[in-house]
Amino acid sequence: MRQPDTRGRGPVRYGPPAPETGLPVLPELAAVLAAAAGRTAPEPPGGGPVLRDAACGYWWRRGLRCHPEDVAVAPGAQPLLSALVAAHGGDVLLPRPCPAWWTPQARLLGRPAYHVPTPAECGGVPDPFALLETVRRVRAEGGHPTLLLLSVADDPTATVAPPEVVREACEAAVGEGLHIISDETWRDTLHDPHDTVLVSPAEMCPDDVTVLCDLAGALTPAAWPAALARFPATGAGPARRARTLDRLTALGAQVAAPVAAAAAYALGEPEPVTTRAAAAAAVHARVAAAAHHAVLTAGALSLPPRAGRHLYADLGPLRGRLAERGVTDSMELEEYLTDRLGVLVPGGHRFGDELGALRVRLATWPLLGAAPEERAETLGAADPLASPPVERALDGFASAFHELHEPR
Repeated sequence: MRQPDTRGRGPVRYGPPAPETGLPVLPELAAVLAAAAGRTAPEPPGGGPVLRDAACGYWWRRGLRCHPEDVAVAPGAQPLLSALVAAHGGDVLLPRPCPAWWTPQARLLGRPAYHVPTPAECGGVPDPFALLETVRRVRAEGGHPTLLLLSVADDPTATVAPPEVVREACEAAVGEGLHIISDETWRDTLHDPHDTVLVSPAEMCPDDVTVLCDLAGALTPAAWPAALARFPATGAGPARRARTLDRLTALGAQVAAPVAAAAAYALGEPEPVTTRAAAAAAVHARVAAAAHHAVLTAGALSLPPRAGRHLYADLGPLRGRLAERGVTDSMELEEYLTDRLGVLVPGGHRFGDELGALRVRLATWPLLGAAPEERAETLGAADPLASPPVERALDGFASAFHELHEPR
């Protein structure tokens, strides 16, 4: 298992990465990239026609119609979001908590960013009443909120917002003149896709939503950066896409040709890709459920994980026991659990939560096994929880929380 890097807790460059799969690269995907290794010219800014056409097919299969001229591709979600935010004027609103990399994008562009509380039942989407109050307050203080970022399938909370919550939040945002960027990176990692209803804001407010998707969520390795944006075909959508392409061009944010070939193959969703994605989501779901049970048994709080490769735990009920160990805020909790579990456990302050809140994001990939070979075996196991590497990892995970019941 890799050793955690705890150097510096505040700088952007030490921010926690998105939860990874922990699984080997799909051989068919690696073969496509290798076959394109001789292509030396990068994709044009915004992506070439083959890649954008593949992106359209991906979205059409999810009920979001679009055409290649409505799509932009960039080498990763960070440069793409930076270009999207730069293409809009005004201040940015974000749910609390939110992905660790969102707030730095706004601040590096010099844009004020305001966090809005989320409903009790989910993360990723702001509470509509809190959103309206935040907009009113920011405007009263001379601000100019124009942009709302949200994620229906969420990092860090691993929840999926119910359609009625999404609708109310979107109606509130559009009613106040906000444009919405919907990060749907985790939509293909649902733990129970048959019983979990995920509705994109773009289905509800098609003229007012830009959809963002990092392919590292379910389709490609994080080391091969590629992310997509789907713009509205009407209204200000084409102009926003043009401004985004200007910024991607100025940044030199072009997808490498071999990565573009692999991304187009993955977006076509051939059988090897869909089988791997479904198997990975299923095994992470089983392990996340076991980790969630261990957290609750120890007396902590956590919403049931419904998507992704992580869960978000609130250790507030264990504050007294943690204080005995010198842990009084999320920075100290991050350090304590990182040392105890041997893998980086980012505190809630990384995601916009208050420093005094004892919250952490817990990744599930370290629980699949210590080595890539073990994790690959876990993926193919009939019962992942019965796999010896998983049993050992879950025992160690549970003991790190259960020991907080014992006085020091």
